[in-house]
This record gives sequence, C-alpha cells and structure tokens, in this order.
Amino acid sequence: MSANQGERTRRRLSTEERREQLLAVGARLFSESPYDEVWIEQVAEIAGVSRGLLYHYFPTKRDFFAAVVERESERMLRMTAAVPGVPVREQLTASLDTYLEYVEAHAHGFRAFHRADAAGDQAVRRVYQRALAAQEQQILAALAADPEFGAALDARPDLRLAVRGWLAFTTAVCLEWLRGFDLTREQVRELCARALLGVISP
Repeated sequence: MSANQGERTRRRLSTEERREQLLAVGARLFSESPYDEVWIEQVAEIAGVSRGLLYHYFPTKRDFFAAVVERESERMLRMTAAVPGVPVREQLTASLDTYLEYVEAHAHGFRAFHRADAAGDQAVRRVYQRALAAQEQQILAALAADPEFGAALDARPDLRLAVRGWLAFTTAVCLEWLRGFDLTREQVRELCARALLGVISP
C-alpha cells in the first residue's frame, strides 16, 4: 500500500470510529504496562496517527486514560449485566467469573485506575464515581427483580450502603490478589460471592 493509499484509508474513519480505535489501543497498552510506561507517542504510532491528532481528541495523557477507563467500565457493565428472570444467586458466580477474568487480564489498568482515584486525580475520580454508581445501580436493579431479595429493598434502607461496601470490599480483594495473594480465581470468586450474599440475605 502506498503512503497516499494509507492516508485515504485513515481518512475514511469517522470521528467516532477514530476515537474508538484510539481507546482500543489505549485499553490494550494500559492492560499490558503500568500507567507511567505508556507513552502517547506509542499510542499514536500503533494507531497510525500523528501525536497532534491524538491530542486533538484527548488534551492530556490523563484525559486519555480517563476515557479508556470509562470505555472499559461501560464494557464491564455490559459483560456483567443481569439476565432478566434468572435469580441473583444463579447469576452471581458467572458474573464474578467474568469480572475476575477481566481484572486478571487487565491487571495494570485495574491497579492504575484505583491508584489514580486514591491520589485524588479529578478526571479519573469522576470516571471512578460514575462507574461505581453504575455498578451499584446494576446490582440493586438485579436484586429488585429477584423475588428473594426484592421485598428487602424497601424494608432495608441500609441495603444500598451494603452493596456499596461490597463493591469496595471486592476491589480491595482484587488488588490484594493481583499483588500475589495466594488464592486461585475460584477461591476469590467464592470469597466475594459469600460476602455479597451475606450482606444482602434477608
């Protein structure tokens, strides 16, 4: 392919397609390497665009990382979405398996996301809070639709807080697991499942 043909190929991407391409490259790089070892120049080179074009979409590396995290958070929500009509107890194992597979495959990005939030970075903190709220709402909606737990939502105003606490617990467990804590994925899954069922059981 000639340089001119390459230019025409790149120009055929719409703004949204180009943005998605850049975010996909970022998701892979941040999953493979720590945040500080990912360079904007590297992202631009892999995507076949200029550094200036990447900065046109994302003014700073932190903005780019926040957008990658938001994209991946939305992807995770879709992957772990509740199946209508299936009891929460039956879905919990499969959802946690999906979540833990993702955490393991994207260890660097997962750790960087939570380190950035703890450090107080506002761009990532906003993404983090939105992702947390969406995860919380997704769990509460699944509970509300389940006859075993639905009635408890109105009777237990503490349930929302319990779910929020479980999400923090699961994050802490995953971070320790990624640091090398000697548990298999199945053991981590069972630990997290028992913790959730413990706090939501009527």
